[in-house]
Parts: sequence; C-alpha cells; structure tokens
Amino acid sequence: MRTGLTDGDYKPAYQTFKGPEGESCVVDKVALYSDKNNNLCIKFLIRHTRRPEVGDKFSSRHGQKGVCGTIVQQEDFPFSERGICPDLIMNPHGRMTVGKMIELLGGKAGVSSGRFHYGSAFGEPSGHADKVEDISKTLVEKGFSYNGKDFIYSGITGCPLQAYIFMGPIYYQKLKHMVLDKMHARGSGPRVMLTRQPTEGRARNGGLRVGEMERDCLIAYGASMLIFERLMVSSDPFEVQVCRVCGLLGYYNHKLKTGICSSCKNGENVSTMKLPYACKLLIQELQSMNIVPRLKLAEA
Repeated sequence: MRTGLTDGDYKPAYQTFKGPEGESCVVDKVALYSDKNNNLCIKFLIRHTRRPEVGDKFSSRHGQKGVCGTIVQQEDFPFSERGICPDLIMNPHGRMTVGKMIELLGGKAGVSSGRFHYGSAFGEPSGHADKVEDISKTLVEKGFSYNGKDFIYSGITGCPLQAYIFMGPIYYQKLKHMVLDKMHARGSGPRVMLTRQPTEGRARNGGLRVGEMERDCLIAYGASMLIFERLMVSSDPFEVQVCRVCGLLGYYNHKLKTGICSSCKNGENVSTMKLPYACKLLIQELQSMNIVPRLKLAEA
C-alpha cells in the first residue's frame, strides 16, 4: 500500500441499503473492524419490529404449527370464572399430540403451585417427572378440574359455553414464515430474455405460474379461452410467418410489407399466425439439431 496519499487520490463510493419496499428499518448495532488488508469495514445490524398479523405462522413445541386465522378484540374473547382470557384459541379439530396436552396440564399445575415443572416424558425413574395423575392431583388441590378443562363464558353474549374448554399456559413461538415476506402479486413486469416469458420468483417480481396440475384442472373444466389466455396471451404471445406449402417458419420483410418463406424463396403462400414465443424457440432449436418440424395450417 502506498502511503502519503492526498484527498485527491480517493473517490467517494456511496452505498445505500435497499431493504424490502415499504418497510422502515432501524439500525440496531454498528460494528467497526479492519479486514486483513487493513481497510476499515463497517457492519450494520438492521432490525424491524413486526406485530403478529393474520396469516403469520406459529407453533408450539410439539410441531403443532398453524397460521393465525383471525385477531379478535379483547372484549370479545371468552373468559373463565376467574376472569382469565386465553391469548390464543386453537381449533379442537386441529392436530393434537399427547405431549402438548401434558405440557398444557403440567404448565397449569406448575403455575398454580408456583414451581418449575419437569417437562420430559423420560424422567420417571429419577422421580423428577410428574405423571399425569400427580398433575391432576395438584390441579384439584388448587381448585381446578382434574382434566384441565375450564368452565368458560362467551365474551360476546356473556352466556356460558355449552362445553368445557381445555385451557392452560403453553409455550408458543412465532416462526419466520410471515405474510409480509411472502405476499406477492404482479400485473405486467420483467420478462426472461431467452423465452420472453415472465420471470420466476418473488425476488425478481415474477409471475404466478399455472403449473401442470392447474392446466389439467382448466382442461377438465373445458375453460379453453382461460387456458389460452394463461398459457399464451398473458405469457409470451408472438406473431410468426408460416409457409402453407412447406410448413416452415419464414420472416416478415418490412420493405416489401409481406412475409417471405426462406426455403421456398417467395411470399405467395405465407400466413401470419400467433404462437407462444417458447414454441417458436423450440421449433428453431429442433431445426438446429436437424429435426424439421412442419406446421400444417387449416383454413381459419
């Protein structure tokens, strides 16, 4: 490295952080360090506070993952005789695990007796773990039902609910799959150079793909104009000149204002038709491998 450089030897190189659109981030930490060439480097840790919203993913410790279906006002929430409101209501028809139910019972017993609760199913011989019978005994001593169910009133009508509700404290975590990161839609946008079809993926502002199975459904419904629109009009429409004699693709001569067939060397029997650009590309790629696909045109 040269020493004794003047300010004229440096040039400013500004770098800006381009985060997700419409998201205002906060700089959380700044770290200054030098790399092996003794250049000054700066690292930023950027933070964004997110509140749970409809569609965000949550899970308990037993693989019971699910998305938030609705967010209800506090006053509309059901409540128990003791005035306790649940933070989260889970559908009873959802998946359940025995471990989750035991954690719920154990959590309730641990909270009501004010102690840590041994939460493993493998601790019986050591005498640390509580069996369900022991947990139930603790619950009954503290004035709860032995099976962890509570008598609950509706928050909207104030009437008691017809069934006992299994309620208690349980550990839940928010998973990193959030609506904000996944939400994506596009009208028109960037296209791939090679096939002239819309790009792929949310990061590249891509289109929503109609896959093979979706195509099968559209065929089964007989929605021919819709499938035509999805697979060509909205994707990669292209006009080609086709020779009716030899069935090969020609080109459009702008001077003569007519289509010319390359192999017949004239433009007498040339028709214009619409084709997906990917189809035209396939035909030309096959021609390059000495396979000649010919198009037979019928009168429209």
